[in-house]
Amino acid sequence: MKIRFSKMHGLGNDFVVIDAINQRVNLSETHIQQLSDRRFGVGCDQVLLVEVPSSPDVDFRYRIFNADGSEVENCGNGARCFAQFVRERKLTGKRHIVVETSCGIMTLTVQKDDSITVNMGIPILEPQQIPYNASQQRSSYQMQINAEGIVDELEISAVSMGNPHAVTVVEDTSTAAVEQLGPIIESHHDFPNKVNAGFMQVISRNEIDLRVFERGVGETLACGTGACAAMVAGRLRNLLDSTVKVNLPGGSLKIEWQGEGQPVLMTGPAASVFHGQIKL
Repeated sequence: MKIRFSKMHGLGNDFVVIDAINQRVNLSETHIQQLSDRRFGVGCDQVLLVEVPSSPDVDFRYRIFNADGSEVENCGNGARCFAQFVRERKLTGKRHIVVETSCGIMTLTVQKDDSITVNMGIPILEPQQIPYNASQQRSSYQMQINAEGIVDELEISAVSMGNPHAVTVVEDTSTAAVEQLGPIIESHHDFPNKVNAGFMQVISRNEIDLRVFERGVGETLACGTGACAAMVAGRLRNLLDSTVKVNLPGGSLKIEWQGEGQPVLMTGPAASVFHGQIKL
């Protein structure tokens, strides 16, 4: 099977993006792993598929696969790349694009400066819907951690942006134990579907630094849903205002959130690296 693809990135969070409308695509878990492999494949954090939508009210279907082959619900950096891809490949000429994902409808807007704003939807805070094992919704929770020599307990905020996130506040992201704690939080028994682990340093009420250990991937240079979840967590804990600059290792995003019941808006860049064809 030969597949045409584009290699893209959003702040260094990189993707293999595939048009599954104009070519036959039938990817197995092994194919996803092969594409994602940085030595024997193209190399990426996630594989994105552009598919025909199930409804005439929607422009495309947007599917996301982690490097380990698992399909996930949402990816904000990928959404920006998705918007640029469908315009570059002349699948649409629209600047306002509506896509369906496994967690609902998402709108993507290409701005005049070519940055892309993604309406990430209303964050999910109810524990059972995240899902997170807690009896009632709170702005933060105490989570028992078995990390010998590092920490026994973490204060986290649990948020879903279509995919689950556990956000903890740290003094300094540069020295945070992301490599040690990330895998422990990711597979913690209180998150039945596993979780993305965010480590947030508050610089001011309008700026944070963030590192994210992504479920099924590991630490990435940027995570759009993680940036949104961190903003929500900071607002819930009265640490942040309604518009925040989120600094990730790969660059910065603007995140806006007016409060509970309102959608989160994320604005940032997307870039094409190269186009190619691979035989799987």
